[in-house]
Amino acid sequence: MMKNLLVTLAIVALALAGPLAMAKDTKPESQILIQNVKVFDGVSDNLSSTTNILIKGNKIASISTDAKSGSDATVIDGGGRVLMPGLADTHVHLAFGSMNQTVVFVGDAGYNYIHQTKDAKGYLMRGVTVVRDMGGDVFGLKLAIDQGMVPGPRIYASGATLSQTAGHGDFRFHNQQHPKFGGSTPEYVKQGMGYIVDGVPDVLTAARENLRRGASQIKMMAGGGYSSPADPLLGNQYNFEEIKAAVDTAKDWGTYVTIHSYHPSAINRAIDAGVKDVGHGQLLDEKTLKRMAKEGVFLSTQPFTVCNEPQLDAFSNAKLEQVCKGTAYVYETAKKINGLKITYGTDLFFVPEEVIGESVQQMERLLKWYQPVEILRMATGNTTELWKMSGIRNPYPDGDLGVVKEGAYADLLLVEGNPLEDLSAVTDQDNLKIIMKDGKIYKNTLN
Repeated sequence: MMKNLLVTLAIVALALAGPLAMAKDTKPESQILIQNVKVFDGVSDNLSSTTNILIKGNKIASISTDAKSGSDATVIDGGGRVLMPGLADTHVHLAFGSMNQTVVFVGDAGYNYIHQTKDAKGYLMRGVTVVRDMGGDVFGLKLAIDQGMVPGPRIYASGATLSQTAGHGDFRFHNQQHPKFGGSTPEYVKQGMGYIVDGVPDVLTAARENLRRGASQIKMMAGGGYSSPADPLLGNQYNFEEIKAAVDTAKDWGTYVTIHSYHPSAINRAIDAGVKDVGHGQLLDEKTLKRMAKEGVFLSTQPFTVCNEPQLDAFSNAKLEQVCKGTAYVYETAKKINGLKITYGTDLFFVPEEVIGESVQQMERLLKWYQPVEILRMATGNTTELWKMSGIRNPYPDGDLGVVKEGAYADLLLVEGNPLEDLSAVTDQDNLKIIMKDGKIYKNTLN
């Protein structure tokens, strides 16, 4: 009986490990040679001279005019177009995306999980090959994508958000009592979409539960939010000891904590506790931004330039207007600070499908402050180090993401036009001629 149990546990562990444990020995090494392309590598200011890219399996094997393939390779003529890294979105919510909020909170969980696959495919077909999911139960979706069952981007999953009572992640209806005071556990908590936890012991339990389920990093609500129904925008959430408890637990598992917060007081508290990534920061001041640059803390922010959203009530829209007004200042100030690591994200959730469909187009909002190459770096090369911060929790540890170089994962876009001069080469989906992820072509309009 014990032997059977051990065999069962081994099978379960193999399944949970996904392609990292299963694909290496079974997947034949295909070859794709893309000829006659200019390369934006995710880091440089300029395109390369015309060259060839040889892809073996899921990696870039060679970048050279002399790159050659075997006789059975697929050969693609790039026609002088630009080849670049697949895009990254460092703040998505695939469990909530274009879902109706009421359906998520009181509807059928099975429908929710199936709906996730639709939004995931949409991101990939817009050229987004890797995302960081900043809250929600997407572990099953991630496994299905990694095993090739459904199309979608690579996912760095946070699992359930950690929120204090009455914090940004406390989305109970007004008449729902806290479970400790006679209320029932909200459905979204049961589904692992978000945890409401107070005090060091419960924070530790919640963080460890996410890590047990496969989280790449931990997400905490460290300050007020505009979409949450109860909390003030400028309030601090979680005390130092609670944040440090999550940071220490993440560090014990080789990874890090990212936070939701907009303003200096909450963000400085979190940095004091060891947080290495700020998930918003639209109300930050120059002093804190300089501190982040000095201490290597990422600013993973979003271009919130629309100051009113129809799905929000007056209370939430008033808070959104404050955040929106801070966006310009943060980008203008951050641009002047040497060494500040900035990534691109969108944070779209509970919005119509057509809004989700504009996730890449939102990059154009940054043209007020940045050149196209600077914007593209936020969504490519600037993220390479961020993915590696997951350490031993990194689900894709065998190659770099966000760059075009030998040994990197073959997550690539072939685009019409020069994206370093005209961002529409990337934001207009018609200009995405080839979308490749993990060495597999998901779109090719050259044929």
